[in-house]
Amino acid sequence: MSRFAVAIAAISALVACTGKKAELGTAENPIKVHFVPSVDAKVIEDNSKIFKEFMEKNTPYKYEVSIPQSFVAVVEAFGTKRADVAAINTFGYVLAHDKYGAEARLTVIRHGLPTYQSQFIAKADGPIKSIADLAGKKVAFVDPSSTSGYLLPLKTLKEKKIEPKETVFAMKHDSVVSMIYQGQVDAGATFYSPPSKDEKGKEKLEDARRLVLTQYPDVEKKIKIIELSEPIPNDPIIFRKDMPEEMKQKITDAIFAFVATPEGKEAFNKIYGVTEFKKATDADYEPVRKMLNDLGKNAADLMKK
Repeated sequence: MSRFAVAIAAISALVACTGKKAELGTAENPIKVHFVPSVDAKVIEDNSKIFKEFMEKNTPYKYEVSIPQSFVAVVEAFGTKRADVAAINTFGYVLAHDKYGAEARLTVIRHGLPTYQSQFIAKADGPIKSIADLAGKKVAFVDPSSTSGYLLPLKTLKEKKIEPKETVFAMKHDSVVSMIYQGQVDAGATFYSPPSKDEKGKEKLEDARRLVLTQYPDVEKKIKIIELSEPIPNDPIIFRKDMPEEMKQKITDAIFAFVATPEGKEAFNKIYGVTEFKKATDADYEPVRKMLNDLGKNAADLMKK
């Protein structure tokens, strides 16, 4: 190492030892908010600017919004205090809580519900009338780390002691529906969302079958729901464990106020398909831990996939 490099290293070490970090929430040490990449990064970037402006006007703090490359990066940022607040998926939260004590304070609401479910589907005119009929059949799942497309339905099959003859991973929810429609498999599992209503009050398909409506306009008549899984909580907004309680409360209140505005509702809807939040605690996510335990899996393994 050159004398110059040694001098720089010594100065840096001295500053690190004697320098006092600015108070959290100031311009020098802003609150670090992470939005995981659920949609195109440009969409998140544009809407996170609206979020940041609102939060800085409605709380006494400054913010820095980041869009990490992965859920794992967000989890590890809580361990090094490079993340104070984050919107993250359910398994990511379980891992961040177990490793670093991160706390869920809000749960997102989609289609009016704070939970989601999976569904088993099969051809409406086929021989499968109930979930018991899946025994000895060929069943398609989404992928091994999909909660609604594999883990929840797998738990249902295990609890009911039903063993398909063969299982395949279609890798996408719409592919599962297509494989059933085309007769490549006998049944499959995907996400479920209850129907919504349009401006005329007519029911509108919202579960995975809607993804193939362009190719198969009659999919709702041709493919029926056999059974729904038990619900588990939607994605949370989580906070670093040792943030001051007053700060957590003010940020939580401001997020509620933001999503109550037309701009806030549109921003979160574009990023996460969310228009509302509800208050949450870690206890709300206990069913997720129980599901993983029952299946002999853990959040860390699923986050690696």
